[in-house]
Amino acid sequence: MMSEKTLVSWLQRFVRYPSQQTELQEKDPEVRAFVRECVAPLAREVGPVRLDRMGNLILDIGPRDAKRSIMFATYAMTHPAAGMTDPFAAALVKTKNGPAVRGRGVAEQKTALAAALGAVADAAKGELPGRLIFALLTAGETGRHDAAARVMKGLGRKPDYAIVCLGTGNKVGSSNKGRIDIEVSVRGKSAHSSMPWNGVDAIEGAQRCLEALLALDTAEDLVLGTATLTPTSIRSFPEATHTVQDLVEMTFDRRLLPGENPEAVFRAVAAALPSDGPWEVSCRCGAFMYPNEVAGDGPLMTLLDRAYVDAGLGVAETRACSFALDAGYFGRLGIESVMLGPGETGQFHSNEEHVLISDLVAMARVYRALIRRALEEEG
Repeated sequence: MMSEKTLVSWLQRFVRYPSQQTELQEKDPEVRAFVRECVAPLAREVGPVRLDRMGNLILDIGPRDAKRSIMFATYAMTHPAAGMTDPFAAALVKTKNGPAVRGRGVAEQKTALAAALGAVADAAKGELPGRLIFALLTAGETGRHDAAARVMKGLGRKPDYAIVCLGTGNKVGSSNKGRIDIEVSVRGKSAHSSMPWNGVDAIEGAQRCLEALLALDTAEDLVLGTATLTPTSIRSFPEATHTVQDLVEMTFDRRLLPGENPEAVFRAVAAALPSDGPWEVSCRCGAFMYPNEVAGDGPLMTLLDRAYVDAGLGVAETRACSFALDAGYFGRLGIESVMLGPGETGQFHSNEEHVLISDLVAMARVYRALIRRALEEEG
């Protein structure tokens, strides 16, 4: 297995190369350069690497027609530095639980990336009895499946299993909510605010929409809880003083439970919007991600239980996740998938991110043991 020193140096290398989310999303030059210039040189030491049109990196080793296969999906894009101090220093810090690496993305994407690449590199040293795929996606914060879909188009035969490498506190994210963004527009008529009767106030219409949508009942799940509907953005126009606003744009985040259909959820929200006022109200479906759930006694969880034991960590502990990534997309394709990686979810997007070095090393061992189990075991 890769040494602790190597894994830590890789993680520091990744943190010190910023790859922040911008409005350009997967097309952002910084994100693509992180893949091409920071990670690709290390991946090429493992095996042949290709970059697709979205800038995703794919390392595909072992026999392509093998009976057994597994894919590790990792992510390049991080949340912006925002208010975090020294976000790209990758400093070694002391915590009450042991030494850690501090920096933007260590709790979410970059520690799992280092652990997965280390495990794949170690596995590639010998002859692989199955197909092993390592993918570094230019996504990570986009809230959509586009990058994962592009990678899958280039793979041909689907892998049996997909591990979405993201911080889950080293617990197996065996179920997660999905998400759909619903964008609502309310149009009125602008006028000088000294004569509001000459206009139609879009802000008042937006208030009616908020009241209607927040009164909607949502489904519940015994494990994942309530399928929440949350307003996440609101803007009004024109951006001018003393003016009745003629346009308000709002975005709502509707979490999806396993079994819920994004299109059906969107139709229900659209139908609840008020239509009896002087405003023109419209909405459209934005980015979405599918929910996911795997059986506790299914093939992938069985392999994970054994991998955790092999790594000296006992039986795998599972968790339900309110956040979404690509596990649901892989599940829709018939690929058993979970989210799994080092990093505390409570630190996502916060001004303080650090990861224990012991968690990084432990997860690299789990990934390596899972590769062995997934590619060598029958059935």
